[in-house]
Amino acid sequence: METWIVIALIAAFFIWRMKPTKGVHSISAAQLKNMLNDKDKVFIDVRTPAEYRGRNIPQFKNVPLGSSFDKLPKDKEIIVICQSGMRSSQACKKLKKQGFKHVTNVRGGMSAY
Repeated sequence: METWIVIALIAAFFIWRMKPTKGVHSISAAQLKNMLNDKDKVFIDVRTPAEYRGRNIPQFKNVPLGSSFDKLPKDKEIIVICQSGMRSSQACKKLKKQGFKHVTNVRGGMSAY
């Protein structure tokens, strides 16, 4: 019985961690391709500098996860990408907590692009 309770708690924790943040939009890599030339959006890549140098999308500025987002404009939509979508999801949560209104995560990240 105790084992099932522990398993249920662990499952609940992972479900809670994986749920999307309220107010964060999510787009596919195909949708991203249609908006790359939009000057009203700010594109950030939260991967490490080495990952970014290895392969990147020119419109994206490298702002590694854990860096300060203070220099980003709060009046523009922020599009966030990483390698798989996990770090960008964390960055989106952080951006929402810092008061950014329009935040979008790229599902699947560079792996899907």
